Amino acid sequence: QVQLVESGGGLVQAGGSLRLSCAASGRPSTNVAMGWFRQAPGQEREFVAAISRSGSSTSYSDSVAGRFTISGDIAKNTVYLQMNSLKPEDTAVYYCAARRFTFNMNVYSRESDYNDWGQGTQVTVSS
Repeated sequence: QVQLVESGGGLVQAGGSLRLSCAASGRPSTNVAMGWFRQAPGQEREFVAAISRSGSSTSYSDSVAGRFTISGDIAKNTVYLQMNSLKPEDTAVYYCAARRFTFNMNVYSRESDYNDWGQGTQVTVSS
């Protein structure tokens, strides 16, 4: 099992930026694909961004493409989500997820693709 701890959430004005971090522990290997999801109040959790185990491939939801960037630091076992041009509709709890035993370069956008989840970090964007 991989333990995931998110950080970097907070309150920001519309148009501002935040960078979320997700640190993995518990003997994670390099065969792990990562993703970010979010859940707004009263809504289902939705896909935000994903990165392949090598970092060579990324994917984004239409709602964040061009504004958010996912990246990873294998040496630090950490994945980041740089969020720019934030909008009030980006307000949500953001979750990091890990898919273990991934031996390809695919990216994954479904919750069921992932094995482990963090506790989430709150992002609030004021108008």
